Amino acid sequence: MTMKTASFVSLGFALIATTVCAAPPIRLHPDNPRWFQWQGQAVALVTSAEHYGAVLNRDFDFVRYLETLQRDGMNYTRIFAGSYVEPPGAFGIQRNTLAPAAGRFLAPWARSDQPGYASGGNKFDLSRFSDDYLARLKDFIGEAGRRGVVVELTFFCATYNEKQWSLHPLNPANNIQSLNVPEWRKLHTLPPGTLPENARAASPAFEVQEALVRWLVRELNEFDNLFYEIQNEPWADNRLPGEVINPYLLDRPTWPNAVEIPTAETVAWQRAIARIIADEESRLPNRHLIAQNVANFRLAVNDDDLVPEASIVNFHYAYPEAVEWNRGLKRVIGCDETGFAGQGDAHYRRQAWRFMLSGGALFNNLDYSFTVGHEDGSDTANQAPGGGSPALRQQLKVLSEFLHGFELARLHPDPLLVARAPGVVTHALSDPGNAHAIYVQGRGPTTLMLNLAEGTWTAEWISVEDARVLRRETVVAKKGEASALASPGFTDAAAVRILAN
Repeated sequence: MTMKTASFVSLGFALIATTVCAAPPIRLHPDNPRWFQWQGQAVALVTSAEHYGAVLNRDFDFVRYLETLQRDGMNYTRIFAGSYVEPPGAFGIQRNTLAPAAGRFLAPWARSDQPGYASGGNKFDLSRFSDDYLARLKDFIGEAGRRGVVVELTFFCATYNEKQWSLHPLNPANNIQSLNVPEWRKLHTLPPGTLPENARAASPAFEVQEALVRWLVRELNEFDNLFYEIQNEPWADNRLPGEVINPYLLDRPTWPNAVEIPTAETVAWQRAIARIIADEESRLPNRHLIAQNVANFRLAVNDDDLVPEASIVNFHYAYPEAVEWNRGLKRVIGCDETGFAGQGDAHYRRQAWRFMLSGGALFNNLDYSFTVGHEDGSDTANQAPGGGSPALRQQLKVLSEFLHGFELARLHPDPLLVARAPGVVTHALSDPGNAHAIYVQGRGPTTLMLNLAEGTWTAEWISVEDARVLRRETVVAKKGEASALASPGFTDAAAVRILAN
C-alpha cells in the first residue's frame, strides 16, 4: 500500500506530497532520545488540539479540524480510541467533542440488534468490531499524516465516576455479553506481579481489552505518523467518590493522600497491555512508540512506576520539574494534557515554553475552541475549564518554529548556561559551542549573565507572542568570564536565540 507522506521544510512545516511507501513510524531520535525523529527530521511536537473526540464523535468534521491544525502550525493531536466516552457537561465543558450527541457515538465495537445503549442506539457486541469505526479512524490518521500531523492514540481512559460508567461500552448494561465487571474502579488493574499470560484470569474484562488492542495495532501498522498511549490518567480512579480535582490547586508531591499517582495494580495492568502491543507488532513490519501517562504535575520516576516498553513518559499539567527530575531516563518527556487554568491564553503559552525549554519534547493544550460546527477552532465562547483560541495557536507556533530553527537533535537542557538573571526565571537548551535557546519569564529590562564559550556570538531577543526580533546584538565572550546580555523591555516573557559566528 502507498500513502502520501510529509516532509518538514524550513520552519513552516510545508508539505511535499509524494507517492512512496510510508516511512518508518515516528521514533526517538537515535542521536538524542529526548527528541523525536520523523520523516528523517528531528521533531518536537507542539499543539493546541481538540478534546480527544475527533474520531468517536460522528458529527465532528475532522478534515476541517486537521486543515486548521496545519494552517496554524500545529503538528500533533491526541485522540481516544472509543473505549471511553463522556456525558454532556462532564468536567464543566459546555460543548465537548468527547461527549457526542445521543446516537452519535462511534465505538470500536459493532452494534448488536438489541436496543438499550444508555446514550442511544443498540447495545454493543464485544465479540465484533465496527467497520465504520475502523474506516473513520484510518481516514483520520491518513489525513493527519498528509498534513504533517502526528497522532497519539490513547487506548483506554480512567472512568472517573458513575456518570461516565453509565455510558461505558464495557458496562454490562451496555453490551449483549453482560460483561462481568464487578467494580469499575478496578477495570484497568491487575494484582501486582501478575504475569501477562495470566492477565485474563485476573481480570474478567482483560480478554476484551486485549482483543481491542491487538486489532487496532494490526490494522494501524502501516501509519508512520502514529504512536500509542496505554491509558489516560490511570491514577484518577483512585479518587474518593464525588471528589473533584482541580490540578492547578494541588502540589502533587506534598499532597498527603498522593492519589494522583497510579497504584501498583494499575501499573501491573499497563505492563500487560504494553507487552501485548509489543507482541502483536513483533509479527508486523513496523514498530510504534508506546507512551505511558505517569502522573499529574511532576514526579521523579523510578523503575516501579514505568512500563519497560514505554519510550514516552507523559505528564499532565506538568511543571518544568517533570522534565528536570527525569533527564536521566533517555526517553521523551511529554506534557500531553493541560487546560484547567481558565480561558486566558497566557498561562498555557508560559507553561509550554517553560516545559519545552526545560527539555520536554511534546506539549498538548486542550483547545476548547474546537467544537462540532466550529472545527476551525473559532468557538472561543465555549464554556470550559480551560481556553484555546486562534491567537494561542499562533503563539504556540512561535514556540515550535523557534525550536525547529535550531539543529534540534543537538540541543540538551543546560541549567548552567545562565549564571544570573535578576528579576526573571530562565530555562535553557544548548548545543555547546554552537547555539543556545533561552526562555526568560518575568518583566524586562534585565541583564542575563551567561556562561558562553569563548568567541563571538549573535544574540536575538524574540517576542514569544508574534516572533518579532526585539533586539539583535553581538556578544564577545571571554574565557573564564560571564558574558552580559542586556534585554529590551518586555512585560511577560521573551525568548533568546544565541548563535556562534
